[in-house]
Amino acid sequence: MLIKTRKSGDVRSSEITSESVYQDRRRFLRMGGQFAFAGMGLALAGCSDAADPQSAKKMASSGSGDVPQLSAPDWLQQKVASSKPSRFTTDEALTPYANVTGYNNFYEFGYSKDDPAKNAKNMKTDPWSVVVEGEVEKPGKYTLEDMLKPHDVEDRIYRLRCVEAWSMVIPWVGISLADMLKRFQPTSKAKYVQFETLYAPEQMPGQRSSFSAIEYPYVEGLRIDEAMNPLTFMAIGVYGKTLPPQNGAPLRLIVPWKYGFKSIKSIVKIRFTETMPRTTWVKSGPSEYGFYANVNPEVDHPRWSQKKERRLPNSIWEPNQIETQKFNGYGEEVAHLYKGMDLRKFY
Repeated sequence: MLIKTRKSGDVRSSEITSESVYQDRRRFLRMGGQFAFAGMGLALAGCSDAADPQSAKKMASSGSGDVPQLSAPDWLQQKVASSKPSRFTTDEALTPYANVTGYNNFYEFGYSKDDPAKNAKNMKTDPWSVVVEGEVEKPGKYTLEDMLKPHDVEDRIYRLRCVEAWSMVIPWVGISLADMLKRFQPTSKAKYVQFETLYAPEQMPGQRSSFSAIEYPYVEGLRIDEAMNPLTFMAIGVYGKTLPPQNGAPLRLIVPWKYGFKSIKSIVKIRFTETMPRTTWVKSGPSEYGFYANVNPEVDHPRWSQKKERRLPNSIWEPNQIETQKFNGYGEEVAHLYKGMDLRKFY
């Protein structure tokens, strides 16, 4: 099981993996230098430079090359810096920062995995606003600060499983989606939540392409009970930093038991609806990409198996292939949402 409950003084998985980038100053000070174990079977490893903030900062940028960093406003950087540990974590090794920020699917910036990091340099994220509409008591256009200010920020370490059969383990910073959505007071008619990505062809070269395989703006959606599940998360940072644009700055959904394309990036609209939204990949390839998109090794993609995944980083010599878990290992928390459903039909 990937969800572990941790006391405030317990050592965090980010502090026992080899990715010391995540052991920055605020986390080390928060721990007060006191490392305790809570019977979780964790072994201390790779902690030699935990007390060295400068080393951590160096590790954060090492190997990142030309990866653009979001020039975030001070208030947002402070918000990310105020994050606190949560009970959602895993003892698996973290995917290196350079892979998390340099290997992305964000077709608005190109189809190659390194295109988003290269082409997102002109992304403008300040100012930023989100339109909330539909079956809700408090619709309106909210600034990013309005969206985030009332909420506490926390660290969550989740597995990310792409429909293309590769995976990562990523330390996100953000807030509970349920806490955010409740503020807008959805009505009893709100059965689904639809999200929409920024449409800005002047900034996003993929949106200008006449050969695009998908329709823009990008649209995703969840059933309301999925959106309100405690696991569902709205990320504003990664590895203790504000999100880089290729990772969905400044606001990106995280739904860890679903394939990665459900975790829509750079959100500018949230709409509460009575009917299931017609999402981007369902429109483009309904036989290949379903609305639910739950990670399921028992249901193959029409063109490849979903039984195994490549955990990044990997290579020809070290394929790092592992077995895929149903619901990406989060079944205890989410399987009840699909009780009685045929997951081959509702894929």
